[in-house]
Amino acid sequence: MLVLAVGDNSCEGRIKEFTNQEDELTPLQKKLNKVANDISKAGLVAAVFAVVVLYLRFIIEISIGITSWSDSSSPMDLVEYFVIGITVLVVAIPEGLPLAVTIALAYSVLKMQKEQNLVRRLHACETMGGVDSICSDKTGTLT
Repeated sequence: MLVLAVGDNSCEGRIKEFTNQEDELTPLQKKLNKVANDISKAGLVAAVFAVVVLYLRFIIEISIGITSWSDSSSPMDLVEYFVIGITVLVVAIPEGLPLAVTIALAYSVLKMQKEQNLVRRLHACETMGGVDSICSDKTGTLT
């Protein structure tokens, strides 16, 4: 028996390499990730700001004498302020943003199919949405 290649250089190794490749993010997905990260950071800042302001208000009310620490609701107020901060943080995280964009791209695919264009990949619609003119060859392949 004659061995020509082993490991990654063999046919099986090349097939394994192709199956392990990750899909690259499209420009729209990169922008969406950036927007989602920015919104999440802004939500974190808003949540921390809200908790700090509420705690400062609580401390000022105690120091002025509006409320006293001996009240049974005072320790629970601190916990409620913390829960409010967590609520602001959870609400600020955009979970539905990727879904909304996927639905918009799927709508674009349907619209292109009505115009007799076959779309194999969903992310091709985001590229097609930014073109001014479309050319096709004799087989109908869009370029």
